[in-house]
Amino acid sequence: MKQTQWNFSNQSAIVTGGSRGIGAAVVKGLADAGAEVLFTYSHDEQAAMRLIEQCGTSRVTAAKVDFTDPGDMEAFLNQLTDRKVDCVVNNAGLLRDGPLYKMKEAHWQHVFQVNVEALFAVCKKLIPALAISEGRIVNISSVSGISGTAGQVNYSTAKAGVIGFTKSLAREIGPLGIRVNAVAPGFVETDMLLTIQPQKRKSLYRDVPLRRLGKPEEIASTVLFLLSDAASYMTGSIVVADGGLY
Repeated sequence: MKQTQWNFSNQSAIVTGGSRGIGAAVVKGLADAGAEVLFTYSHDEQAAMRLIEQCGTSRVTAAKVDFTDPGDMEAFLNQLTDRKVDCVVNNAGLLRDGPLYKMKEAHWQHVFQVNVEALFAVCKKLIPALAISEGRIVNISSVSGISGTAGQVNYSTAKAGVIGFTKSLAREIGPLGIRVNAVAPGFVETDMLLTIQPQKRKSLYRDVPLRRLGKPEEIASTVLFLLSDAASYMTGSIVVADGGLY
């Protein structure tokens, strides 16, 4: 699905967690609309290279970044110094599900490092550049951060943090002309969803009024809308895209 209704020609975008799923669909959508895109991936280099090939343009590049590694984080942020940026999509995410009473401290920390601390570091680094371009930020949260999900205390808490971060930052940097919004997807057909037990995945359809899972391209369309001039008076908004689940 090409988001050809959008025009991001001569614009530069950064997408974290961009090699698969929602992130890859956002990268494709931005590239199809003419943007120069730098996306990050954590480990699957083949998926990253396939995505670059699929986009079919030299304007799309990738950076391997493990956001749980402080050295990797610092090196990536250094790459962003003095870079022109119009759009930022913070999509990097990590699941480490399990009941709280059994949860390892590392699983709590890693989820926050990827879902929240990377978001903080990237936005902090890029605010000066975004102020010059009057740029846009879209953060990917989740309905789990709104309603909570059993067995995902770490993930739900982190994604709730993304919502608070989005609302607060929107107030803080709105006077600079920077818009900050978030998308809270429901159940989407991604590799992350495959970590859910098969029997539970089947039951998901019954919980969604539209009786199907979302497609990454559908979430990407929402993201591109928020990045576009069509959403020029929206900031601090949390757009829920969940087929009616929440």
